[in-house]
Amino acid sequence: MSAVTGTPLGVALTRLVAADPETPALTCGTVTLSRRELDERANRLAWELRDRGVRVGDRVAIVLPNGVDFVVALLAAWKAGGTPVPVSDRMPAAEREPVLELARPRVVVAATGPGTLPPSAGANQPESAPPGIVPQPWKILTSGGSTGRPKLIATVEPGVAERAGLFGLAAQMSERGAALVTAPLTHNGPFVSLTAALLFGKHVVLMERFDAAETLRLAERHHVDWMYAVPTMMHRIWRLPEADRTATDLSSLRVVFHLGAPIAPWLKQAWIDWLGPERIWELYAGTEAQAATRISGTEWLAHRGSVGRPLAGDIQVRDESGRPLGPGQVGQVWMRPDAGPTYTYIGAEARSDGRWDWLGDLGYTDADGYLYLTDRDTDMILVGGSNVYPAEIESALEEHPAVRSSAVIGLPDDDLGSAPHAIVQADGDADVDEAAVLAHLRERLAAYKIPKTFEFVTEPLRDDAGKIRRSALRAARVPAKPCTADHTE
Repeated sequence: MSAVTGTPLGVALTRLVAADPETPALTCGTVTLSRRELDERANRLAWELRDRGVRVGDRVAIVLPNGVDFVVALLAAWKAGGTPVPVSDRMPAAEREPVLELARPRVVVAATGPGTLPPSAGANQPESAPPGIVPQPWKILTSGGSTGRPKLIATVEPGVAERAGLFGLAAQMSERGAALVTAPLTHNGPFVSLTAALLFGKHVVLMERFDAAETLRLAERHHVDWMYAVPTMMHRIWRLPEADRTATDLSSLRVVFHLGAPIAPWLKQAWIDWLGPERIWELYAGTEAQAATRISGTEWLAHRGSVGRPLAGDIQVRDESGRPLGPGQVGQVWMRPDAGPTYTYIGAEARSDGRWDWLGDLGYTDADGYLYLTDRDTDMILVGGSNVYPAEIESALEEHPAVRSSAVIGLPDDDLGSAPHAIVQADGDADVDEAAVLAHLRERLAAYKIPKTFEFVTEPLRDDAGKIRRSALRAARVPAKPCTADHTE
């Protein structure tokens, strides 16, 4: 194995303690830990992991909710030389076990369960840091993908601060200050946001669960200057009473950094109008990190709907035969890293031609090289020979003030082959009037894009990270046709 250069993640965090031990490092719920307290707790657990046999290359599964214990376990895994594998504690056992079987962890850190290590373990271990060890690799994240089958995405990079902190530079983070992390740490976006914020010496304010009103309260209370968000969160915050939004002092908030899913243009425009274009930033990339694009709010106003130009790696739009497409032509979005592989899959095979990869996204570029996403290939609906993109319909639906969230899927249709079916969640206690929603859509969409059937639900359609699995929604509905009226023209 070739020599690794750089500062081990555990060492980098311990050096911050030496610089300013009592400054707040982490707040979650009612608990705040200083840099010293966080480091000492992580050191004790790291020694316990070492006693349990964790060495470089060994995986440490973390099955915990967002909280102080999760962050302590994460830092301890790095300090011990292990590779953290965050796994959602909300997964049913039937889903979680296949993930753990793929991960084959040396240790599972969890609150309960046979053979697991509780996060409180290590109370009698030393508070001093273990010797500087570079984890290889530094993270493995889970993904259900569009099929619902579990897979793991392992970075190939070692755990050195110089590499792990690059996200902070791309995300416009400044040193010190406070960063608000709003989503589950089992997802890559919030995971790398937390990591970079800690490395930048920021006070990390971590939400146990996302709540729109609480997000604004935390931003004001802790003078947050950087915030992670996904479009679902931005939509819920925007739907708060205007008096509540405008009464919150967000003068310290320098950057709202959103990613994780395409954002509706009307919603992005609303945030730009509210906070100013210089504070709204967007990143597009996969957990695989072959390439990434970034765009500021100011750029977006000149390239409305774009996710930006490549910041790292190369991007090319191709047709189904692999031929590169010109500006304005929708096709498959292929990515290529600047140098060498950036990831490996465990439990899946990459869609690759040997150098370029395709993650399933569809989109196009403009004449200036800006990328625009249309939807996922697996989610596109072929309606009577025309391509219909669910994200476009969902964007229009969620512009209606009574709609909290929506999901559009294709269901079999004897006449058209497939037809859009809209699953709509009302905003709070709002009464969603179907006729009003239809009138709203007809002002915004072509007739063939109007959902043929509607279904109104009360349960959330997206998880706390704003993710939705349309394939599972479709599978649950295909056996029986919905008993709703036909609204096509």
